[in-house]
Amino acid sequence: MNRLALAALLGGLALAGPAAAKPFTWSYNADVLTLDPHSSNNTFTNTFMGNVYEALVRHNDRIEIEPALAESWERTSPTVWRFNLRRGVVFHNGESFDADDVLFTWGRVNGPGSLARGLLGAIKEVRKLDSHTIEIETHRPFPILLASITQFFMMDEGWSRANNAENAANLSSQQESGATRTANGTGPFRIVDRRPDERTVLEPHARWWDTPVHNLTRVNFQPIRSAATRTASLLSGAIDASVEVPLQDIPRLLQDQRVQVIEGPELRTIYLGFDHERDELLYSDVRGQNPFRDRRVREAIYRAIDVTALRRTVMREKAWIAGMMVSPFLTGAPADLNDRLPYDPEASKRLLAEAGFPNGFSVGIVCPNDRYVNDERICQAVAAMLSRVGIRLQLQSEPTNIWSRRTATRDFSMYMLGHAGLPLADAYSTLNEVLRTNTRTTGGLNYGRWSNAAFDALVSQAAEAADETSRRALIRQALQIERSEIAHVPLFQQPIAWASRRGIDLRQAPDNRLRLWLVKAD
Repeated sequence: MNRLALAALLGGLALAGPAAAKPFTWSYNADVLTLDPHSSNNTFTNTFMGNVYEALVRHNDRIEIEPALAESWERTSPTVWRFNLRRGVVFHNGESFDADDVLFTWGRVNGPGSLARGLLGAIKEVRKLDSHTIEIETHRPFPILLASITQFFMMDEGWSRANNAENAANLSSQQESGATRTANGTGPFRIVDRRPDERTVLEPHARWWDTPVHNLTRVNFQPIRSAATRTASLLSGAIDASVEVPLQDIPRLLQDQRVQVIEGPELRTIYLGFDHERDELLYSDVRGQNPFRDRRVREAIYRAIDVTALRRTVMREKAWIAGMMVSPFLTGAPADLNDRLPYDPEASKRLLAEAGFPNGFSVGIVCPNDRYVNDERICQAVAAMLSRVGIRLQLQSEPTNIWSRRTATRDFSMYMLGHAGLPLADAYSTLNEVLRTNTRTTGGLNYGRWSNAAFDALVSQAAEAADETSRRALIRQALQIERSEIAHVPLFQQPIAWASRRGIDLRQAPDNRLRLWLVKAD
């Protein structure tokens, strides 16, 4: 099944509700990290802010590109794209959107504190032709530019300068700016109350340029970290929907006729990463060397993990086993590379002995305990499996806000992470952001600092391939290199499980994004 067919199937699973306007309360297992649209690479934060800020184009719930703040565009040369900006667009504070705001935003995403620039590394220049026409020039031909700018969220220049928000707040150093706790976008909803770790309240943007599908009068977002509390809140009617349902709670929810559960595969691949860069690991009993630089050690870890057992016992059969670092449902992904090396703990022991660790070693692993489906339990199960071959994992399990800071600042030796190929919804996104050598414009999520020149060259060629067939062939070659190196250990694509009161249409899609402007509540 291809990606768009999958999205269409999943989109049809939710029930449509009547048009009467309603308030809507929903929950997730973590809070938004910041309201600054350029400060975070966190998928949930960016998803949430996509209801408040907008880009020139957007993905719809079928993961198709459609116009947003640009009503049309054309490619005037292999490296130049011309965008006609939508007229009559206003920010939440009533100021008009025009080309000057695009130029200001381009400068901001390239300034200090910004993490958004990692997706825009192909762009050489953004220039104004007139008040509602801009051009984007890329360094080289870049056929997937539209997908790469879906999170190029536009800010109002005047408001940003007046509110000390000219630069993005740097989350890694816990800085704040005028955009950290307040927001002013052009999107379908505006934020009217923000209480971190307690609630964020939104109301419809009355002057939004698009025709709303939703019928919501007020949206209350409540982060509830406890899975049991989220489920109880849904069953009691305290919340209308949860977009992170524990798999073990699904049977209980299905017993209640007032509740509907919406399930499907997510694009996100959950994987284990290693510190490839340091000469000596931060959290290990190995001194004077880094065992993860030895491919044999990485293969030993790979072969010691029984992913089939993880799927059965931890994921309750609701996961899709991964043999590569990208979901086979992503555009450009070579599905035939999705097979795994066999589970073989005896081979793991031999490999460790050959690498000079016949008795194994101890090493820390940084895992979230509220970010992914069953994340802490996965790490605990992996630790038990690795212990059988002599690798003693010291589990460093922490909430998302701490875990994300530790991974971003590279305070780890081994770590769990997930990536969905977003916002591009394309295999190139993972190759460029997660696997490519870390530079100012590439490899922003390559926290382990794996680097391979041949891989990088293939990704560069894929970025400007003349046709889709050539692009897919280059992506395939690049993934074969990463697979042969066992630079990471892919585990599976996690499931999406949402639940709500019956009669609510949530428009679930495989990118796991709640698009509030499409939600209808009875």
